[in-house]
Amino acid sequence: MQAWQVHENGEPGEVMRPAETDRPQPGDGQVLLKVRAANINFPDALLCRGHYQVRPPLPFTPGVEICGETEDGRRVLATPALPHGGFAEYAVADAAALLPAPDALDDAEAAALHIGYQTGWFGLHRRAHLQEGETLLVHAAAGGVGSAAVQLGKAAGATVIGVVGGADKAEVARQLGCDLVLDRRTDDIVAAVKDATGGRGADVIYDPVGGDAYAKSAKCVAFEGRIVVVGFASGSIPSPALNHALVKNYTITGLHWGLYNTKDPRAILRCHEELTELATKGAIKPLVSERVPMAGAAAAVQRVADGVTTGRVVVLPQGGAA
Repeated sequence: MQAWQVHENGEPGEVMRPAETDRPQPGDGQVLLKVRAANINFPDALLCRGHYQVRPPLPFTPGVEICGETEDGRRVLATPALPHGGFAEYAVADAAALLPAPDALDDAEAAALHIGYQTGWFGLHRRAHLQEGETLLVHAAAGGVGSAAVQLGKAAGATVIGVVGGADKAEVARQLGCDLVLDRRTDDIVAAVKDATGGRGADVIYDPVGGDAYAKSAKCVAFEGRIVVVGFASGSIPSPALNHALVKNYTITGLHWGLYNTKDPRAILRCHEELTELATKGAIKPLVSERVPMAGAAAAVQRVADGVTTGRVVVLPQGGAA
């Protein structure tokens, strides 16, 4: 089968190489899946660089999120078991963790529903307890993780402020439903958020960026607000001033979605059922900005790593426009 492999750590565009390999053999409790669509996530770039919390043995195939097909023809969502990731014609995954692909979404959209939307749902509802009528601030609102949070926030009845970098991404954020869009390159984020909220600040702040984004978040979070730390796409991990959290009475909460796979797998299933219902109603729909053939996988992962994409970029190993 065809697969992309990483033999040494580095930038995705340099270290991902096409290869002809044997189909992976499922281990105990695993199943072989035909990959119908593989969504690109920022962790795929981190895996290539050797900077992710999981370090599979070299060589490995990246691709942590897929819509696949079982041997009996069922469409499922899965997080492939590394080192046999999703940028290949076939992958393996834990049988107990498979989720049915929503009928309302095509393969590319379904592949993008899993990690980003689960992370958004757990972050906004389980960790931050977002309420109808509250104000939600989403950093990197036009990106894969941010766009999911924007849609989930709107579905929950929140007023959503999106922060982006550049005019093109601002337009995408507006199309996603943001009530207010701010450009971090030109706007005073803190002043604009306070102005939009009558001086109160944002009740919930969803931050997959870290660095300067977090610093601004701490300056415009509301009384009893909640900052959800999702990741550090900026490459800079902030050091929160806990005395500031104390005197302003806000909460800093972390979210590592992958822990729920081992700590509370039933919660993942319940979340998927809610996401499926929202997708069926049309309240959420993954924004797939690019559908690329297998040959374009390495370049596509590099674009995601460089932060120049919007929404989700999905690789189609079998070809076509799934």
